[in-house]
Amino acid sequence: MRVLVVDDDRIFREELSEALTDDQHTTVAAPSVAKALDALAQEEFDVVLTDLKMPRQSGLDLLREVRSKWPRTLVVVVTGYATVETALEAMKLGAFDYVRKPFRIEQVRETLRLVAQEREFDTPEGTRRDPGAEARALAEGGRYEVLFFGEGGASPGPHLHVERIDPANPYLIAERVESFVAQHPNGAVVLSGVERLVERHRLEDVVQILDRLRSRLERHGPLRVAFNPRRLTPEAAVTLGGAVSAPEIQATLEALANPIRRRVLLRLAEAPASFGAAMEAAGVDDSPKFAFHMRKLVEAGLVLHDRETYRLTTRGAAGARLVTEATFLPPAEAAANLAFPGRRPDAR
Repeated sequence: MRVLVVDDDRIFREELSEALTDDQHTTVAAPSVAKALDALAQEEFDVVLTDLKMPRQSGLDLLREVRSKWPRTLVVVVTGYATVETALEAMKLGAFDYVRKPFRIEQVRETLRLVAQEREFDTPEGTRRDPGAEARALAEGGRYEVLFFGEGGASPGPHLHVERIDPANPYLIAERVESFVAQHPNGAVVLSGVERLVERHRLEDVVQILDRLRSRLERHGPLRVAFNPRRLTPEAAVTLGGAVSAPEIQATLEALANPIRRRVLLRLAEAPASFGAAMEAAGVDDSPKFAFHMRKLVEAGLVLHDRETYRLTTRGAAGARLVTEATFLPPAEAAANLAFPGRRPDAR
């Protein structure tokens, strides 16, 4: 992986960078937040390992900048034992994980393994859908007038309108949809090839466009968004899914995005468990950190805390199945929005 190490302690920074390089990671070191931001502007990193306490600007300042400008880059904060509360606050702000000083290199390796699992969270071939078939199914029977953006997979027909997507001008898509819905109050949209937009524009800009489409189609017809799962990071795929889906689906996707929480769901799918048993199954030896993840699962409605026992809710059981079956929840009904991993019509 491509790792950016940020710490004002030269010896610590160099020793950690050397250890990660020995582990075959591509490592760049920065002594300050300003230097780290310069490095991030020059090249892409999978993960930033940053100390929390640094002069002038802190690790929290860097976290906010990374989440705003490079949302696909994960941030792991490094903290002393006296600042665990600050580390938990960093996780609330979007940090992927934290490690405590002093630490063994194996702890950092385990965190990077979790980062790798985060990026490998994908969907099996059998769960992928043909965007053209999705558009034709929505158009059948005339319940919706469907606007399909894509190349191949669907031809114009009764209640089905086909246009090519222009990756260079994503805002034209929003304008076309608004015009289409003005003409067809029962308008629905299937947008294929979204990864081409992400490749040419910032992810947050694409999310804003999807937000605009979802809002415009509200009380009209569903929005279905297809992407090539091999050309997007799992985090980007989950972000797109959250932009399209209903709020309760967004909460589920956020909860499932973390590998520690996925391990907990799989353990509770076997049987209810105590806090300690669930923590052991998740491979975590830090109680405050694990408590943070359990609260996330409870708040998302996936896990129920009953006295000293944790168990899955009905939604949590579906989420546990989702971990081994697909990234995205299927729509609850035909009128629901959905982001889904696409496949070509001839795929088997």
